[in-house]
Amino acid sequence: MANFVLVAGAWLGAWAWDDVVPELRAAGHGVRPLTLSGLAEKSGAPAGQQTHVRDVVGEIERHDLRDVVLVGHSYAGIPVGQAAERIGGRLRRVVFVDSNIPAHGESFVSAWPDGRAMIEASMAASGGFWTPPAEADFAGQGLSDGQIGRLVGGATPHPGATLTEPAVLGRGVGELPATYVKCLLDGAEPGPDVAELLRGEHWRLVELDTGHWPMFSRPSELARVLLDAVGT
Repeated sequence: MANFVLVAGAWLGAWAWDDVVPELRAAGHGVRPLTLSGLAEKSGAPAGQQTHVRDVVGEIERHDLRDVVLVGHSYAGIPVGQAAERIGGRLRRVVFVDSNIPAHGESFVSAWPDGRAMIEASMAASGGFWTPPAEADFAGQGLSDGQIGRLVGGATPHPGATLTEPAVLGRGVGELPATYVKCLLDGAEPGPDVAELLRGEHWRLVELDTGHWPMFSRPSELARVLLDAVGT
């Protein structure tokens, strides 16, 4: 049995995994969807990137989880990648779902040279939080109107310090056993940092013909990818 710890990206909480969790549990695995500080039911609380790393590590240590499969979607790949390094032998695998990848000394906005100004303007206008997208921003991502409605209705402002603080890594994430899930409607190829990691011996690529939020648009297919990552 593996223990899946599921962490959704910006603006989202544990609720984002509601359609994925049942299939993982039906296969006999432990599943813990996690809401990061400052989001969803924890919204409004100040949080930095290292707060989010501690959220993930703390969840694993508090419940004494072993054979951990850490799953990070979008922004959450950054704290999840750091947490994977810190939990040592508890880790079984990391699955990055169309996500950003941490690099020592770099932040989330470091990877957004064209979008940094937009993010920082949003933070300045909303008290240090990144404002959630509008319905139109989800177009072209394989989502139904109902799924977009769930996303917009459940999203909460994202604490801005988590986006601007640098990652802290003792070694490269290329040494982690990892699966990278590329959602093709959000771009046909992984970014250059991920492409480089995929050339190593520890990483493998899986493609999904859907958009950036597969836990909504293709939950069963995503659950199957997660199960395949642990050989079940």
